[in-house]
Amino acid sequence: MSVIETALAKLKKSDPGNKAETRTQQRRVKVSDIAAGGTQAQATRRFLPATFDTVLMERNRILPQVADQAALRAYKILRTRLLQRLAANKWQSVAITGTESGQGKTLTAINLAITLAQDPNTSVCLVDLDLQRPQLATQMGMGFELGLGDYLLGECQAEQIMYQSNFPHLVIIPNSKRFEHSSEVLAGARMLDLLGIIETEMPRHIVIFDMPPMLLADDVLTFAPHVDGVLLVLAEGLTQRASVEKAKELLGDMNLVGVVLNRSSERDNSSYY
Repeated sequence: MSVIETALAKLKKSDPGNKAETRTQQRRVKVSDIAAGGTQAQATRRFLPATFDTVLMERNRILPQVADQAALRAYKILRTRLLQRLAANKWQSVAITGTESGQGKTLTAINLAITLAQDPNTSVCLVDLDLQRPQLATQMGMGFELGLGDYLLGECQAEQIMYQSNFPHLVIIPNSKRFEHSSEVLAGARMLDLLGIIETEMPRHIVIFDMPPMLLADDVLTFAPHVDGVLLVLAEGLTQRASVEKAKELLGDMNLVGVVLNRSSERDNSSYY
């Protein structure tokens, strides 16, 4: 039995019915149960290889192929602001969502994760948690064998869906399967176990979850208790004021990290999005 499996087994024996407490205990497990070999294991951890279509990434405006200096500057400002907010609150995980489809939340999640990973002091885990319309791997032209959906269906183990990207500090958990009842899957034991494994396997990583638009599904509401903050993506000329008002109501009980205005016409040296 692996170190991770042993730790999870202890957690399930201690309190199998309290998922919230289990998640808190998992943070303690990674310090106590793997203290003897945890540092060495983290330093030598090797994730599965994956292939990426750089031509497609350039076509889809994915870093680092983007030549637009204003866009590059904007992503770096977003990275700095996010890191400051996370550090100030001792947060580690962020769900990225929009109000409706077509606002660029997946592109924002990918480019933000890459920009964060370009910082030599930051490691990132990017997870495709849009179980209704997974697009992360498609936009990156990512080739892989097993993904998140396979794990959630019990067809593989967690270590079989964690892939090393072409950026040294970025690990990706892709998905290619759609789930009709996605919010129920997100609330299931299999998903909660994966969160514990991510925390144990990558304790110093910032975890970015690409999630469905919050006005089209209840996935963000369901998953919010398991993430530290939410980053909302809007699109200039597309997002309606009424949608923003509805999103504001839903975000009332969540930790809003910030709002990104995508497709902005702002082209000068301003720090606004």
